Amino acid sequence: MAVIVRVWDAPTRLFHWALVLCFVGLLVTSQVGGTAMDWHFRFGYAVLTLLLFRVVWGLFGGHWSRFSTFIVGLPQIWRYLRGQGKPHDAVGHNPLGALSILAVLSLLAMQVASGLMSDDEIAAAGPLTRFVPSDWVSVATYYHKDIGKYILLGLVALHLGAIAFYYFRKQDNLVKPMITGDKLVPFEAPSAGDGWTERGRAGLVFLACAALVGSVVTGLNG
Repeated sequence: MAVIVRVWDAPTRLFHWALVLCFVGLLVTSQVGGTAMDWHFRFGYAVLTLLLFRVVWGLFGGHWSRFSTFIVGLPQIWRYLRGQGKPHDAVGHNPLGALSILAVLSLLAMQVASGLMSDDEIAAAGPLTRFVPSDWVSVATYYHKDIGKYILLGLVALHLGAIAFYYFRKQDNLVKPMITGDKLVPFEAPSAGDGWTERGRAGLVFLACAALVGSVVTGLNG
């Protein structure tokens, strides 16, 4: 019997699509340059806020958004690759999807950190450049412009390819649940808490993360 399960709570869905918009904004502003770099930094600070929120929400958020439900060890990944995964692997992030998510979050954090220490020697310099040695600035700038960006683009392409594979080969639409929150599964499974209490708590967490990033950035630029 098929059961509708609330897989992705509203805060997780909003995080996902906000991150997509910020990533696109970062790409566009990095290519335009000039005064658009002001927006590049704003998008970067927004990504940092979103990453902080996701870390907290990964500990206290909805069931399927918690790291404890999808971070597994190598034996579980190997069993999944051999087609011996558990039924619940098909509900939230499967073991391979979990690796992809962790890689994207980690590399985004590295991209933000390197951006804070980057200097294009023309008009834009990260707020940490005056606090770190010049050789750090050079390495961070090179990584940010010529390495990290392309690794992230590769991961995004891999992510989109996986979505297409699941849609066309397995008839599994991974995008729809990230829009509606619900997924149809052939067995009983826990639903993510997604009431107004949980959403209010998520809003407070996000505001706290935004306030923290804003105060740090203001201090660094002051």
